[in-house]
Amino acid sequence: MKLGFVSDSLGGMPFEEMLDNAARMGVSGVEVNTCGWSTGPHFDLAGMLGNPAKQKAFQDAFDSRGLEIISLNANGNPLHPTDPAQSKGLEDTIRIAGEMGIKTVCTMSGLPAGNATDTMPNWVVSSWPPETQDILRYQWEETLIPYWAGIATLAAEHGVERIALELHGNQCVYNVPSLWKLREAVGPIIGANLDPSHLFWMGADPLAAAEALGEAIFHVHAKDTMLNAPVQATASLLENGSLLDIPARSWSYVTLGYGHGAEWWQKFCYRLKMAGYDGWLSIEHEDVLLNSLEGLEKSVDLLQGVMPVASSDFKLQDI
Repeated sequence: MKLGFVSDSLGGMPFEEMLDNAARMGVSGVEVNTCGWSTGPHFDLAGMLGNPAKQKAFQDAFDSRGLEIISLNANGNPLHPTDPAQSKGLEDTIRIAGEMGIKTVCTMSGLPAGNATDTMPNWVVSSWPPETQDILRYQWEETLIPYWAGIATLAAEHGVERIALELHGNQCVYNVPSLWKLREAVGPIIGANLDPSHLFWMGADPLAAAEALGEAIFHVHAKDTMLNAPVQATASLLENGSLLDIPARSWSYVTLGYGHGAEWWQKFCYRLKMAGYDGWLSIEHEDVLLNSLEGLEKSVDLLQGVMPVASSDFKLQDI
């Protein structure tokens, strides 16, 4: 496995300083945010498209430090009913990835409105009342599957081999069954960006998810979640309070080890290997209480201590 981090983990730093810190910490690469719910502070999406000179300068900054570009990340809602710029950002990210020879693009599945005249995304997490089924039929059959069939064609045309969808709340694809449903409808270019932090607060088991996804795991975000039991006991894990008010929330994203210790992350790495995944672990630091650089350093230290790096060389002896 290889270790890196999402560029927005140090989003307040200039580009060169962010890369200098990556090299200093001993990671192998950086996953670059381009658009959507990120301002893309380290990546000029419009300026990079169709600009070989600018793309080369960007790549050279990585090469000169012995770093790789892990993937481009266009996280947002490409199916937002009133914001077509989010889909355009994903499409342009795919085009640039193709121009630069980057094979993996991370994004979200998107969340459409509940019907053709609605103006707001609608996340259905219950099978009742009965109109929820009408919403799901519209979202999947009329919007999600046709959209992703088109994006899959675009990606193939530009040499992008993997679209890694983050299993994330408030998206149509948020768990293992919904990922498989879209993959089976669109094709094997669709896979998972397995981020355990979201599965934790939705009540799923990331270890079981790794096994169930198997070859469909294209990418892994290393992010932790703290479950705040006293608040959860009365509020449940259906949390819509401010992300900044940690004490009041039933769950929060935290630095690796602050929600689940090194032993859990060791098991997670091993389960990934069992599932056939030997790719990137990309740390996404979103802990609002810790300094971003300190929190990222602690996360890097934890994973460097538990993640397998070298290839297996075990052989049965001839006896």
